Amino acid sequence: MTSSPQRLPDLRETAGPPGVPADTPEGLSRFNSASEAAARAALHEVCAAGAWSSAMLARRPYPTVGELLAAGEAATAALTADDLAEAMAGHPPIGRPRPGDPASAREQRGMAGASDTLKAELLELNLAYQKKFGQVFLICATGRTGEQLRDAAQDRLGNTPEREREIVRTELAGINRIRLTRLIRPEPEA
Repeated sequence: MTSSPQRLPDLRETAGPPGVPADTPEGLSRFNSASEAAARAALHEVCAAGAWSSAMLARRPYPTVGELLAAGEAATAALTADDLAEAMAGHPPIGRPRPGDPASAREQRGMAGASDTLKAELLELNLAYQKKFGQVFLICATGRTGEQLRDAAQDRLGNTPEREREIVRTELAGINRIRLTRLIRPEPEA
């Protein structure tokens, strides 16, 4: 199943609820007061696992950003193997961000200036990883160079499937945390 580009739904038009604490960011207020459909769509762009979105929706409203992020980590920790597979299906391979997807391009920025040789190496590693583990190589690529991504793929090829599943869960939690933060604290438009 393919999904549309990872563009987080715009929750700016939703008014915040009355009585929101002064230290609550405006984006969190918008998220808390968004319709269930709008919030679910936004959460799906953070993590493609339906169980994750449902767990996050069930705990709304979130009084603080910290509680939102903690709930995201708890929801990620509770994902089953099938849920993890569903979440991973929402991520493009490293080195091949989805065309027209600014989130994917931003997260994989470290590959932007990579040489053709490094890109070819990473493609081969992605294929070897997918053959061994039956899934895309998932890593929180934000802030990592192409060389660091390549080295991580090489290292992780030596893991057992059980060990790799737990690493994937940790990487997914990091990605979800970054995306949740962007959802409630959008970057200014250029």
